[in-house]
Amino acid sequence: MVPCPSVRSRLLLVYVIAAVGLPNCGGGGSPTSPGTPSPSYPVTAVVFYDENGNGVMDADESIRLPEVDVEVAGKVGRSEKLTGRAVVNGVPVGSYPVSVRASSLPPFYTAGAVPAITVPQAAGSEAARPLALSIGDNVPNSYLAFGDSISIGEGARTTDGYRDVLELLLAQNLGGRHRVIDDGVSGNKSDQGADRIEVSLRRSRPAYTLILLGTNDWNKGPCKTTAPPCFTLDSLRFMIQATRAYKSLPVISTIIPANPSATPPERNEWVTAMNELIKTMARQEGAALADSHAAFMKAGNLPSLFFDHVHPNDAGYQLIAGAFFTAIARPPAATTAGWAVPSLFLSPTATSDGR
Repeated sequence: MVPCPSVRSRLLLVYVIAAVGLPNCGGGGSPTSPGTPSPSYPVTAVVFYDENGNGVMDADESIRLPEVDVEVAGKVGRSEKLTGRAVVNGVPVGSYPVSVRASSLPPFYTAGAVPAITVPQAAGSEAARPLALSIGDNVPNSYLAFGDSISIGEGARTTDGYRDVLELLLAQNLGGRHRVIDDGVSGNKSDQGADRIEVSLRRSRPAYTLILLGTNDWNKGPCKTTAPPCFTLDSLRFMIQATRAYKSLPVISTIIPANPSATPPERNEWVTAMNELIKTMARQEGAALADSHAAFMKAGNLPSLFFDHVHPNDAGYQLIAGAFFTAIARPPAATTAGWAVPSLFLSPTATSDGR
């Protein structure tokens, strides 16, 4: 059947209206059609310790900072151990500052000048991101192990106490060379440490001062309680203040527990109470905290960590080294959040006699 002329006219009008309502084809596009995604690129940065503060990664500057959050154009990557390299993915074309999140920095490090990077980077290039430490003319990457016979390493069989273990941990994670200097005096109490620390700081000029004293204080009559006239807290406070006055960076350890199999329970009760005061004082004085006591308590089976009544064995010294490492190389929140310490090179399987 052939439509009459009037029907054909109406059909033609419908076709015209429908055609007008269709979206344009070809170059015009449509507001509702998917757009072409903007290209993005990875940015590689290296987080390093700028020892001389010139903003340049010099050939003799070998320390790299791990676990630092690097931010470019709102995108974040985290630096890896040994290389300090962070890859930030998804960065659009343009020029951007390479910043670091302050909350991810280890204690005492500052970010300094913020370098800019053009994206995309040239093939094989890396943005050097400097971090600085304010240590005056002290010796970079040196650490003064200031304390008593525990700092010396009495009771250790295969190590120098915590010192060489700490050196290894730092080298395995930050790269470079690190020197931990023995400045322990057997039998020293904290007031004796306060008397001699300034001489030690002048002699060694350490970048960091690692303070571990107080174990012997309990043997003195005034320190059967934590309150005055016990001298422990005031002595430790003075040591932190002296360390800062000599432009060294103070890291104070909590007092480790005594071997519960060889000491009365009152001694460890005193240690626990004193450590709470030390933690508060460290925050007040701006010192980094190495919570060695918490490391021992978390490990459990305390007698297996000791050579005698107060001196750790190799396994116990590993825990002290790990606590100092965390305080030096991890952000402050790591101390209170139970941050995992890297695997140590010794297995803590020693018995209570140190073998």
